[in-house]
Amino acid sequence: MSFGFLGIQFGFALQNANVSRIFETLGADQEALPILWLAAPVTGLLVQPIIGYYSDRTWHAKWGRRRPFFAIGAILATIALFLMPNSTALWMAVLMLWLMDASINITMEPFRAFVGDMLPNEQRTSGFAMQSFFIGLGAVVASALPYIFTNWFGISNTAGEGMIPDSVKWSFYAGGFAYITAVMWTVFNTEEYPPDDLAKLKEENAKRGIFEGLKESFMGIFEMPKTMVQLAFVQFFSWFALFAMWIYTTSAVTSHVYQTTDTTSALYNEGADWVGICFAIYNGVAALAAFLLPELAKKTNRRVTHLVALCLGGIGLLSVYYISDPNYLLVSMIGVGIAWASILSVPYAILSSTLPSDRMGYFMGVFNFFIVIPQIVAAGILGFILKSFFGNIPIYALIIGGVSMILAGVLTLFVKDNEAEAQAV
Repeated sequence: MSFGFLGIQFGFALQNANVSRIFETLGADQEALPILWLAAPVTGLLVQPIIGYYSDRTWHAKWGRRRPFFAIGAILATIALFLMPNSTALWMAVLMLWLMDASINITMEPFRAFVGDMLPNEQRTSGFAMQSFFIGLGAVVASALPYIFTNWFGISNTAGEGMIPDSVKWSFYAGGFAYITAVMWTVFNTEEYPPDDLAKLKEENAKRGIFEGLKESFMGIFEMPKTMVQLAFVQFFSWFALFAMWIYTTSAVTSHVYQTTDTTSALYNEGADWVGICFAIYNGVAALAAFLLPELAKKTNRRVTHLVALCLGGIGLLSVYYISDPNYLLVSMIGVGIAWASILSVPYAILSSTLPSDRMGYFMGVFNFFIVIPQIVAAGILGFILKSFFGNIPIYALIIGGVSMILAGVLTLFVKDNEAEAQAV
């Protein structure tokens, strides 16, 4: 049921570790990076609630409710992964990022609702933790691919000005193959439960036009349960921090630790590859932590678990400022990995217990507003903040992210959760 997330994370991990590198190689400056990354949050804002809404109202006797969306998204995302590293101009890379993100969102959003559909409440924390495991496992391999192709297979890690190295190209080709293979495995090897009242669903769909569906998709933000509203603040500062990390880690590490900004140099590309290894480490830690977090929740509760995890992640980001030896970055990534595992599971476990089963996909899509909105805000202000107050030095973006993540942890304490349910998972 969760195996498809292995493939999805190949796409996300390659994007997170390499898109800034591709943009800089094609001539983007650091101030422009957040705006160029807008594709990620904007496509999520537009696509996820719509896909969630319509996947709730889809039923096919053979393909079920969520699986048609898994398949369509996987095909489109694979195409984008093959085309992205062959971009010859910045505008082409940006266009491919839009296609890639929209496609990944088509696949990913129904996967969140899939767990809610298939598992009873007492198993959902474990179900989302299993998703976190496959996310971590996929991201470990995908993030390390440029390093692996360079150091294990001898594929070139440098290229001329404006050219993307072959090691990055082969990483995206491998990622595209893994994406479609893992997602289609889930499509062909799982069965879904039909809606409780299939006749009623068909009748409602016949009455509801496309415009009404789109309108209702975006009006859900005004119908959120109280717990979702409280979690929205936690999500905002968590994902603001993550977006700052994904955009600026390559620039921060290459300039602050490796002391270079020359994208054609061997030293820059060595540092960029090491960022992939750092991302592999934090995702590997997340895969392991995914099984430990439910145990911590049993001994404390879900709110305390999330608080501890986010604070460790914030400390990890802050510590990068004090590092000059690249090997110590791996230690920083341990805290980030624990936070990432919790971000991917605990909020969804808390939320799913408050949602009606027939609107699970819809509200999961609405909930993702508070993943994409902070990313849009970050894209709009991070470049300005760095230029105006920090001399365009990218390491300060990671410091801002660390503070934001710790704040998210503190806000978790104000979320209403059923402690009895938390002890039962």
